[in-house]
Amino acid sequence: MTLRFGTAGLRGPVGDGPDRMNVPVVVRATAGLARWLTDRGHGGGTVVVGRDARTGSADFFAAAAEVLAAAGFDVVALPRPLPTPVTAFAVRDLGAVAGVQITASHNPAGDNGYKVYLSGGAQLVAPADREIEAAIDAAPDAAQIPRTTVVTSGDELLERYLARVATLPRSSRRDVRIALTPLHGVGGETAVAALRAAGFDDVHVVASQFAPDPAFPTVAFPNPEEPGASDALLALASAVGADVALALDPDADRCAVGVPTADGWRMLRGDETGVLLGERILGSAPPDPLVATTIVSSTLLGKLAAARGARFAQTLTGFKWLARAGDGLVYAYEEAIGHCVDPDAVRDKDGIATAVVVADFVAALKASGRTLLDTLDDLYREFGIHVGDQVSLRVDDLSRIDEIMAHLRSSPPRTLAGEAVTVTDLAAADGPLNTDALVFEGPTVRVVVRPSGTEPKLKFYLEVVTDIDRSTAETTLGALREWASALGDSVL
Repeated sequence: MTLRFGTAGLRGPVGDGPDRMNVPVVVRATAGLARWLTDRGHGGGTVVVGRDARTGSADFFAAAAEVLAAAGFDVVALPRPLPTPVTAFAVRDLGAVAGVQITASHNPAGDNGYKVYLSGGAQLVAPADREIEAAIDAAPDAAQIPRTTVVTSGDELLERYLARVATLPRSSRRDVRIALTPLHGVGGETAVAALRAAGFDDVHVVASQFAPDPAFPTVAFPNPEEPGASDALLALASAVGADVALALDPDADRCAVGVPTADGWRMLRGDETGVLLGERILGSAPPDPLVATTIVSSTLLGKLAAARGARFAQTLTGFKWLARAGDGLVYAYEEAIGHCVDPDAVRDKDGIATAVVVADFVAALKASGRTLLDTLDDLYREFGIHVGDQVSLRVDDLSRIDEIMAHLRSSPPRTLAGEAVTVTDLAAADGPLNTDALVFEGPTVRVVVRPSGTEPKLKFYLEVVTDIDRSTAETTLGALREWASALGDSVL
């Protein structure tokens, strides 16, 4: 087997052989990308190449840049490991024909990847992915593919990115204390620089997680969503009396938000942050704005958009779809803590820019004696209490995912958490929402089931909406969790 193009490009374990991330695989992938670009009239155009600090990233970065240069492209190779949003910004800023970022985002420490942006700065989508894959298959052996030495750029693009991010705050207040962790990734220095450029100087960082380290030694999984990953951040936030806590994933394209409560600190779910940022951005949006989220995210953003006179779009999972949601896009998010707060500059999720916008929102609320949780409560009073969760069934054998999905299609549940539900099979849907997913909906419950696009998991996205009280919603949510968790064992 060979490593195949999937979500945004390649991703897999680092190691020898055609089914792993290694220099020969990257060389052939880049030769295929170069061939595809040339065949479509983009030969000689600018291509941006960036990288994170994972194992192998420096070698893969050099290989990609050198193959593209030898193929006649004007290669802009970023100067050092930098966040993925900087590469996405650079593609758009330079009018590049493509961009390549060497990263595996929040995957386990042993993985790496090869993410592709096309003209306009959005991730590639079908049929480009299959066409590039065919070009890779037709490429010669890596040893026969020419490579030319490339000189890395200076900091000009990073400086332009930071200058752009500094324009995002909407208020003049800056008296907010921030706790921050990049989880051993590449976002630390850039995030602190971005916050300072925007006027936020009271930033405290988790020292043990600040420097890039491909081993990710203090966390089991380098993902702010994973249990325990943000414990050090929340401890720091409590110790320094922070107003908000911010956790970036390793390539800093995602940002999780922590808030103080009467019972201690907790991390907001991606859907909670999503509707809060939607409310903030729509508050000063241009006429006829569009906001977007995905089929697996909360239904609350759509209700908010209707009430605020904005357009709303729902897409398939992933920013390759959200970035193309439509004209006038001012904000897009997915529940997996990915937020696009400045689509005109970065057509992808951007944890750095999100950190700045959150800090500004918290500062503005603090000035009036309010918090993010106060705002969330206001939204719940207006639209109903929305609580959600995700359950993932991790498998060793990918065929198990197919078996469970087949079982759910042939014998779907008629009730969930005591409610009658209907089922919609999106694999049979016409139009842009056609995908391998099932949606179960009742009067107050909604469950979306789909295979993960990047990991060996079957994912269940749960939501309960009620006007009664939060404890009732949490009880119903608990029943949905139990059903989802037990499903893998019950399907033999």
